[in-house]
Amino acid sequence: MNNFEFKNPTKIIFGKDTIEKLENEIPKDAKVLMLYGGGSIKKNGIYDQVKTALAKVEVIEFGGIPANPEYAKLMEALKVIKDENITYLLAVGGGSVIDGTKFLSAAALYEGDTPWDILTQNIRTEKGMPFGTVLTLPATGSEMNSGAVITRAETKEKRTMGGPGLFPEFSILDPQVIASIPERQLANGLMDSFTHVLEQYMTYPIGALLQDRFAESILQTIIEVAPKVLKDPTDYKAASNFMWSCTMALNGLIQKGVPNDWAVHAMGHELTALFGIDHARTLAIIAPSHYKFNFEAKKEKLAQYAERVWNITEGSTDDKAYAAIERTTAFFHELGIDTKLSDYTDDYEGTAEEIAKRFTDRGWKTLGEHQTLSPDKVEKIVKMAY
Repeated sequence: MNNFEFKNPTKIIFGKDTIEKLENEIPKDAKVLMLYGGGSIKKNGIYDQVKTALAKVEVIEFGGIPANPEYAKLMEALKVIKDENITYLLAVGGGSVIDGTKFLSAAALYEGDTPWDILTQNIRTEKGMPFGTVLTLPATGSEMNSGAVITRAETKEKRTMGGPGLFPEFSILDPQVIASIPERQLANGLMDSFTHVLEQYMTYPIGALLQDRFAESILQTIIEVAPKVLKDPTDYKAASNFMWSCTMALNGLIQKGVPNDWAVHAMGHELTALFGIDHARTLAIIAPSHYKFNFEAKKEKLAQYAERVWNITEGSTDDKAYAAIERTTAFFHELGIDTKLSDYTDDYEGTAEEIAKRFTDRGWKTLGEHQTLSPDKVEKIVKMAY
């Protein structure tokens, strides 16, 4: 196992009717900017619960943060923060709203002229404006980590950021909120969390026995609850296991001491930036091709995954590893998610070359757990996913 350091300061408040505990978490003298998305929280009762809990605090609202948090929209929110002397941020939403809030947390205290530099120059945020979250859509794990992904429409870019100053101070997780989430979004959440685990697990054996079993247990849980969540999101037992799996998939725990990949996400982000495809679905497009292209480097872990997660025990290491890729692809299809770029757009020709060029222009010459995925190899993987 590799050396590591681990600290996660986010307080989790989990369970039924926990939104009412919000009033105990925000300082009484705070001036709060409440951030949310398209307004679904006003239809499902979450908005009213939050406003009731914040009755004793001064609150200004900012809605309309899109599914991929957009830089121009966030700059509007940043102006509100400056003009209104906001001191505390509250994200009420899923990963996009929380990621947008993390950007604002960093940008609010950033001393440079152009906040976009935080993303393009990989500036780590050591201290941000304090914020908390009320999670409304399990998927990204952003409610318990310090990373974020921001989109800029004008340049068709999707970039990452982070730093120790961007952990939420608290996150409220009430599994009952998923009852009103459309099936497509639930499927996306299942897909996203599943792939988050794979990015930290599907590398090569390093003797991290407990970390492997942590990862495998999350994968097994997602597989078990997926059909129940999709069939009946009011099933609290399934909803609670789904929500906690999403959080545990990307709160930093399972990645410690082990190699990480994240190349699937790097390529997937470009498909979202270029075509507007749901983030989770871009992962389903890239992952099978990525594992096939890197089969020799990943086959030991693929075979372990086949045995432990899918109960595939027959055949050689190669047989089991290949069967694992096929079974994983079938699982994505069972979620109702297509796995080829051509399923989403007819305008896919040239995409692989464009993504390879972008990576070259950014100096991204080595991706993956072995840092061997050069842009020319990325081009081949994306073409395999057509």
